[in-house]
Amino acid sequence: MSSTISESIKTKLKAISTATLATSLFKRGLKNQFIQNVSPLKLNGESMVGPAFTLRYIPAREDRNTINAFKNPEHPQRRAIEECPPGAVLVIDSRKNARAASAGSILVTRLYKRGAAGIVTDGGFRDSEEIAELPFPSYHQRPSAPTNLTLHEALEFNVPIGCGDVAVFPGDIVVGDKDGVIVIPADLVEEVTEECQDMTVYESFVMEMVKKGIPIIGLYPLTDPDLKLAFSKWKTEHSNK
Repeated sequence: MSSTISESIKTKLKAISTATLATSLFKRGLKNQFIQNVSPLKLNGESMVGPAFTLRYIPAREDRNTINAFKNPEHPQRRAIEECPPGAVLVIDSRKNARAASAGSILVTRLYKRGAAGIVTDGGFRDSEEIAELPFPSYHQRPSAPTNLTLHEALEFNVPIGCGDVAVFPGDIVVGDKDGVIVIPADLVEEVTEECQDMTVYESFVMEMVKKGIPIIGLYPLTDPDLKLAFSKWKTEHSNK
């Protein structure tokens, strides 16, 4: 994993929605950063934020993926669980296939106890009810009981992968909220975070105006001179609170 994230940036990102992040990335020409077809097992409070640590599966082959494969201390899935750094998000390329589990409650609990920030797979989890009870952000496509060996071979970790049609590189910053999971290229995270903080303030103003019955034309986006002045005053008032 090639990047870290400061506590300041992490705190700021936890207050920014994936929707706002998606808009900021779109402005920079990045249209495909939201991982498709994954959702949180349970909404456990604050957003998930951390650098990506990756695991890649390929299709299983019967001569290579017997139940004895797990006895190998170098098994890539087991090593990924034990080597994922504290504060990182384990992102799994399960080829968008949830017919066999990417992981179960024992492995996810171990990841949680090691201090990881969360786990994301474009496949499924087994023991999903138990995983949902952990105070640990966990995103998947849907529950799946069969062991990963019936369908997936864990081939390598901490390499570039695809997850839910998104390219994920080790060290990319992963943010998950109630809507889902978005991936921010590591070299863009600071400027995107700063812009999104401003966007979040503006969106709060827009929502307040809309609730008061103000039409969105000239407000969203902000082109009306009178509303621009109102927003400027609103920001000053709220910055003093």
